[in-house]
Amino acid sequence: MQVLHIDSSVLGEASASRRISADIVSALRQTHPDLTVSYRDLGAAPPAHMDGAILQAMRGDVSQLNDAQRAERAYNDTLVDEFLAADIVVIGAPMYNFAIPTQLKAWLDRLAVPGRIFRYTEKGPEGLAGGKTVYIASTRGGLYWGTPAEQAMDHQESYLKVMLGFFGVTDVRFIRAEGLAMGDAARADGMKKASGDIAAIAERKAA
Repeated sequence: MQVLHIDSSVLGEASASRRISADIVSALRQTHPDLTVSYRDLGAAPPAHMDGAILQAMRGDVSQLNDAQRAERAYNDTLVDEFLAADIVVIGAPMYNFAIPTQLKAWLDRLAVPGRIFRYTEKGPEGLAGGKTVYIASTRGGLYWGTPAEQAMDHQESYLKVMLGFFGVTDVRFIRAEGLAMGDAARADGMKKASGDIAAIAERKAA
């Protein structure tokens, strides 16, 4: 059982999403004795954001690339290989300004390689990276899972679900902690809810 653990928060030890993603991995370890975990910290070492040269490196003919682009291609292939090899992906994904961190967006952009992660057919795009489960440690300062007005401001979870679905991943599970900036009591309630959902992971696997 191969797990890819991704963190994207820039807050280090103060990050709620890092704590929750680590707890998800710990719960999975308890129920999968053969678990192997690969870890990538996008907050500490973010991928370069896409530009024309990087896009050419990702998708172009290797023989036409310069040395810098070949290095980018090798790095990009590593990111794609990690994702494809994982049976389970755990993503720490805080909400920043109603969306995901730019470094997490850059990682997803790097994964979107035609012929490896998806392909276009006469019937439209087809994801090639299915058959895995993705757990998302979703943290938000406010409340965005409730009324239609609240959900309309959510470009974090909604984007992740659509993007992963485009890759072919349909088993996406959110471990959510909301209201973390709304006072101590709300923060405690949000983290308690996330802890309960993490405990349920182990219970389902044990059953």
